[in-house]
Amino acid sequence: MAALELDQAAPPSLTHDIVRWISQEYHDMNGSSIQTLESPPTAAEFAQLVHISRPVVIKGFHIPALKRWTDDYLQTKLQGQPISVAITPNGRNRQADALAAGPEGRLFFVEPFVEKVSMTCLLEQLNAGTCIQQDSDDLSASYLQSQNGNIYSSRFFESPNDDSSEFGALREDVPSHIPWVTEALGRNPDAVNLWIGNSKSITSIHSDPYENIYTVIHGSKHFTLLPPCEGWCLQERIYPHAVYGHTDNSNCLSVIPSSDTPQVRWSSVINPDLPGSLPPEAHPLHVTLEAGDTLYLPVGWWHYVQQSGPTTIALNWWYDAEVRGMNWIWLSLLRGSGDVPLGNDENDTR
Repeated sequence: MAALELDQAAPPSLTHDIVRWISQEYHDMNGSSIQTLESPPTAAEFAQLVHISRPVVIKGFHIPALKRWTDDYLQTKLQGQPISVAITPNGRNRQADALAAGPEGRLFFVEPFVEKVSMTCLLEQLNAGTCIQQDSDDLSASYLQSQNGNIYSSRFFESPNDDSSEFGALREDVPSHIPWVTEALGRNPDAVNLWIGNSKSITSIHSDPYENIYTVIHGSKHFTLLPPCEGWCLQERIYPHAVYGHTDNSNCLSVIPSSDTPQVRWSSVINPDLPGSLPPEAHPLHVTLEAGDTLYLPVGWWHYVQQSGPTTIALNWWYDAEVRGMNWIWLSLLRGSGDVPLGNDENDTR
């Protein structure tokens, strides 16, 4: 009973002096460089990388999608298969799953509007076409980011026939797991995801409870990274939930507050790359991945992602984090206590 109560208790708060000391010590010991491997590691070598828990760029991880996935190939393979595309208003908020101003000027954590289109339609829109209509030309940003296992989910490893996917026709080009990761971690991935967007598509800064293997197929991805010990720099707050949708028969997307969805804990830093967005004690790392590059992003690392190129395509494998031992406890402690301020609290000075 005592153990159960301890598990449910919120972690204690750390003082600013302590978290600043931890982040400075981490930086002093690890620096600002990111290791690059010229070929994929063995399982034993990857296990050591997980133990160190620091991002690594990996070259030479070649999968069939790298050679096969042209626009024509994707359109031919998927034909008219409807696929789920996230849409957000350009100019107001180009980030899916991010903060945006809603009714009465309050900030909300807003999930994107999702529309079913064909691959042909998506690629035309990303290349400045007008296949997806949103009131006028090019007023919206579209991003294929349905995630949660849109190529393979965890069900695939238990019953492949029960794991349907909008992208089933592309599975022959994408391995369901990565042998040297699966062997090192002793588990299959929880999700394998496909991402397709362009320079409009931005991923707001956040962290994930996964060991992440992220491979770029086309275009370039630009990551801004912060270690778990610098989460205090990101000013997490509690925000009401909302979604983008259409109101009053308008084609324009508006922020629609949710009535029965829990509030969301999220960073109030919109763009960590802007001068002054992070405190001077922060030590962000920057890395660009080109086609054929892979990033190992350890559990708990904060990341803000931009992309360049007419069309950017990436794949990632999410492996569940190990919650035994001390690592998960440290991650929870470094993220801070459950006493997180409200994002729209005018009296909050933290």
